[in-house]
Amino acid sequence: MAGLALALYVVYLAVAFGGRAWLQYRRTGDHGFRGFSGRVASVEWFAGLLFVVSLLALFLAPVSALLGILPSREPAVWIVWLALALVLLGFAVTLRAQVEMGTSWRVGVDPSERTELVTRGLFAVVRNPVFTGVGLFALGFALLVENALSLLGVVCGALGVELQVRYAEEPFLLRVHGETYRRYARRVGRFVPWLGHLRDAGGRAA
Repeated sequence: MAGLALALYVVYLAVAFGGRAWLQYRRTGDHGFRGFSGRVASVEWFAGLLFVVSLLALFLAPVSALLGILPSREPAVWIVWLALALVLLGFAVTLRAQVEMGTSWRVGVDPSERTELVTRGLFAVVRNPVFTGVGLFALGFALLVENALSLLGVVCGALGVELQVRYAEEPFLLRVHGETYRRYARRVGRFVPWLGHLRDAGGRAA
């Protein structure tokens, strides 16, 4: 399974990030990558660092298994089918969400920019469907390659995304779109439907 997992991972990165950046550049003259947010050692900066660690760990997980350095347990057949379903669903959700973002697609946050607030399609169900897709893909991938590096990749990715959204992206969107984003975030979940609504100072969601 390690060889299959590695192939899926390379294709996913190439299409979802490389291909999307190329398309973004063709349309706007800008590749969309903004790099780490915040100053060095800030929460936002650590979020970016965790995401990079996650990408590297997920890449090295199948490589280490193929080389026999860190073998992974061969999953049962039903786990393989579940993993493939999660991987394909994550791929589809990621690409669909990127299409719906249009020219507002970014990796990272530039505080000086003002982008459109997208609330249609998948964004009407969850506020961050790209990250939802990435999470589904990572979970499926980790089921195909069960070793310490794949677990590290999933954990670092989940922490990095949570910190990035809470401390970089949501404050940016609130600053740019104000009450429009606040109303949207109070009724739409952060990564999954019905969970992670934005709450007021009293801890209540609208």
